Amino acid sequence: MLNHSLIPVRGARRRPAIAAVAIAVLGAALTGSTPTYSPGFQTTGTVARVKPSKRPAIEAAFPRDSYGPRSAARLVIFSKHVRDARMQIFRAGTETGRIGPRDEMRGTAVTPVRRLGNLRRNQTVWVQIPDEPSGLHYVKLIAGPRVGYAPFVLRPDRLGRQRIAVVMPTFTWQAYNFHDDDADGEGDTWYAAPSRKMTARLGRPYENRGVPPHYKYYDQPFLQWLHQEKRAVDYLGQTDVARSTGHRLAEAYDLIIFPGHHEYVTKREYDAAEGFRNRGGNLMFLSANNFFWKVVTRGNVMYRVHMWRDIGRPEAALIGVQYIGNDMGQHRSPWIVRNVGAAPWLFADTDLHNASSLSSAGIEIDKTQPSSPPGTKVLAELPNLLGPGRTGQMTYYEKGAAKVFAAGAFTLAGSVRQPSVDRIMDNLWERLSRP
Repeated sequence: MLNHSLIPVRGARRRPAIAAVAIAVLGAALTGSTPTYSPGFQTTGTVARVKPSKRPAIEAAFPRDSYGPRSAARLVIFSKHVRDARMQIFRAGTETGRIGPRDEMRGTAVTPVRRLGNLRRNQTVWVQIPDEPSGLHYVKLIAGPRVGYAPFVLRPDRLGRQRIAVVMPTFTWQAYNFHDDDADGEGDTWYAAPSRKMTARLGRPYENRGVPPHYKYYDQPFLQWLHQEKRAVDYLGQTDVARSTGHRLAEAYDLIIFPGHHEYVTKREYDAAEGFRNRGGNLMFLSANNFFWKVVTRGNVMYRVHMWRDIGRPEAALIGVQYIGNDMGQHRSPWIVRNVGAAPWLFADTDLHNASSLSSAGIEIDKTQPSSPPGTKVLAELPNLLGPGRTGQMTYYEKGAAKVFAAGAFTLAGSVRQPSVDRIMDNLWERLSRP
């Protein structure tokens, strides 16, 4: 079964040549990635945008991407004149069955319903974060036909409550968020005006009634798999990684997983992830185009400043592969297994052998580079997906005690419910969760 996130939209325009969209702001060029095309996606200039939901919404957001259990969190209301509102907190990813609409989050309620009465724009609602295990959670707001979601990461009360951490791509979610919260007629992200805007606001509602961009295809399947397989993990936001260090992360975790589109990272997060790897920590990247742009944050604004490779820190040196391009979702294909012997443990208990096909992937692809660590092994490829030589690669390497896997394309996490991918994920988990 195809991953629905890989279905192109008819008539989608290709990205122009890089030279045609180069921008001279802080020395950066517009070579970032675009969201996948899927039902409900449309083009905006040279990038893709999820069509805003037409269903009536309540807009609200938390200023931070994560909170600890038993803490008090500010929920800021962005809608005006909300009458007789109610709220309830849910844990995401516990639902079963088919994945729902792109403007809907599903899960299990972890608090009773709370009546809020009438709400107004810029009002603060104080939310008591429940004493629950770590996970992706959300507040669901209801007022008549209007519904809104305000997601947040419920981080553990201390790092290392579990020995495996999953990092949600909270900065990338906001980078692809076209919400116009300052009402100037333009989305508050550089994707809305790539030739002149280099900022994206944090702590604001997402467009589709509050659901993060591409959550349905990139994030939700993996969360469901974690729950169904009873995988005990700590969930972290990107700011949680940035507040830590490689040393502290290595003391707390044996494995850190980046399942989604982890494109935008701060220096502190990059340093922490690299330091974790250098101290023997294992890393798993299940999508593509990770650690591509350096961003800085000031207050509630995120600034895109440089591609990491342009300032001497190519992402392939950490991940094993790095982004080489996309074609706006025009092509996809199965991974073709190239070297079972390089990692026989990965393909154990599957029917896969050299030249076998695995799942379906594409959209954005990564490839090995001269900066890839010595001994990086190519396990599978998307041969010539974007043209001759433009091949996506799935890789694995070891550096000292550290083990690092990278899927090299969108998205192994999104396809995890396919039997062959499920088995490979089990094998990855078994191998990389070992200290």
